[in-house]
Amino acid sequence: MVSELCLGCMTFGRELYEEGSKELVGRFLDAGGNFVDTADVYAQGTSEEIVGRSLKGISREEIVLATKVRFPMGEGPNDVGLSRKHVISGCEASLRRLGTDYIDLYQIHCWDVLTPVEETLSALTELVRAGKVRYVGVSNFTGWQLMKSLWVSETRSLERFVCVQPQYSLVERNIEREILPVCQEEGLAVIPWSPLGGGFLSGKYRRGEEPPEDSRIAEAVESMEEHWNRRATERNWRTLDAVSEISEETGKSYAQISLNWLLRQEGVTAPIIGAKRMEQLEDNLGAVGWALDEGQVERLSKASAIEEVYPYRFIREMQRV
Repeated sequence: MVSELCLGCMTFGRELYEEGSKELVGRFLDAGGNFVDTADVYAQGTSEEIVGRSLKGISREEIVLATKVRFPMGEGPNDVGLSRKHVISGCEASLRRLGTDYIDLYQIHCWDVLTPVEETLSALTELVRAGKVRYVGVSNFTGWQLMKSLWVSETRSLERFVCVQPQYSLVERNIEREILPVCQEEGLAVIPWSPLGGGFLSGKYRRGEEPPEDSRIAEAVESMEEHWNRRATERNWRTLDAVSEISEETGKSYAQISLNWLLRQEGVTAPIIGAKRMEQLEDNLGAVGWALDEGQVERLSKASAIEEVYPYRFIREMQRV
């Protein structure tokens, strides 16, 4: 059982250092949170180390601790990917950095085209049976990759993914085409990353203006999901207009409204919130304990709706006929 919000620790060791990180973790736990997510690649292991020290003195059984493996952690050819070698050595290294005997949720950070999924799932199964991992999940998979993985687990009696960590927000809803339906059909939890679109839904961006110089979006290179060209679209400005209107009606912040909408979406378990400052965390924590009404949810959904494309459009029409 996890809290409605998950604390993401990507900023730890990169944009936020030891003391500030510990303060955020302490406030999150005091607010009733119990779900903390990091990854080995965040600040090349420093985030895991800070998370481990931040949780010292807290009953281990009270925390659901998640981390990930996949991306490069060294210069060698075996320091990356989802081979048995890298998955097992990556888990051992994460356990040391986190200062714990086990990881509650160990996640594959992205699909690896070079490694058979059977090998990866076999390695994960070994870790579960050894007591080093409790549950396994994935992040950044396509629908067919996720479904193939579940099929391999079923047919080969290997550990099954229980959770998916995809990008999902009012400004990025493409998982609704295949990922979300798979999760609903197969009973997988969904813990969205970037629920505020890399900060675009925070309220500090304006149509016709360049992004603030110190913002994450301004610093994002073209290959990154939160690059300005991906965020500053007419659809996203229309979405922000709807958020603004509802903010005036409710007295809630842009971030609180955007997170509350996400919490209302069928299949979503716990959005992953990240923060560089305490006031950002406090604002995000204010997304729970209340609910948008149905009309407001519908207005936000309509403003941010993604284009209906083939074959989904065709199947819907044929079903209607």
